Amino acid sequence: MKCPHCLVEFHANAEWLHLGEDKEGDWAIEKYPCPNPDCGKFIIYLVQGDAVYSQPPGGGRYFKHIRPANKRLLVRPKGSNRPPVPPEVPPDFTDDYTGACLVLPDSPKASAALSRRCLQHILREKAGVKPSSLADEIQEALDRNLFPSYIAEVVDAIRNIGNFAAHPTKSKQTGEIIDVEPGEAELNLDVVEALFDFYFVNPALIAKKKAAINQKLQDAGKPPMK
Repeated sequence: MKCPHCLVEFHANAEWLHLGEDKEGDWAIEKYPCPNPDCGKFIIYLVQGDAVYSQPPGGGRYFKHIRPANKRLLVRPKGSNRPPVPPEVPPDFTDDYTGACLVLPDSPKASAALSRRCLQHILREKAGVKPSSLADEIQEALDRNLFPSYIAEVVDAIRNIGNFAAHPTKSKQTGEIIDVEPGEAELNLDVVEALFDFYFVNPALIAKKKAAINQKLQDAGKPPMK
């Protein structure tokens, strides 16, 4: 798993604390200590589902964990476990994305609404699509072949999974809070991150490399790259 505090990957077994049972089922705390010495913070989830117990030979039973988890809410840190926004992305493109990441654990509906609005902003400002419904804007971008295939496929998936035909308000009012399909909110964020790389991060990286090459060419008395 990836520590949501420091984003370092690690493998660890969870520590469990059984809270009890209510009408929805069993509740427990699922805790991981981050092994990164520069972090060392707890990652804590509140989990609801079916309790699993061990039954030792001597009798009695001991709580082990909850499987499957019907609900699993990140309690600490309260926030996003998505990667930070690259510094190359201008602030006016990051606000909705950051908000979508922060509310994802508590409300996929709200997260999807914000990420759709962010996606629409990118399409209008960077892809230059004609302002319309989000579904039509996505289709225009695809028809014009504005993206490499790996991005076009996931952008098209947003249009298909979003089921705009069944939920017309999703394409006409992208900020409205409505039902989302399973995994749709996470896919929206994946698409926005891919577009951040495509429109902001990669061009900045290429420009930096080009500047370094031109500096070497200048030092050698040669003309710069065009």
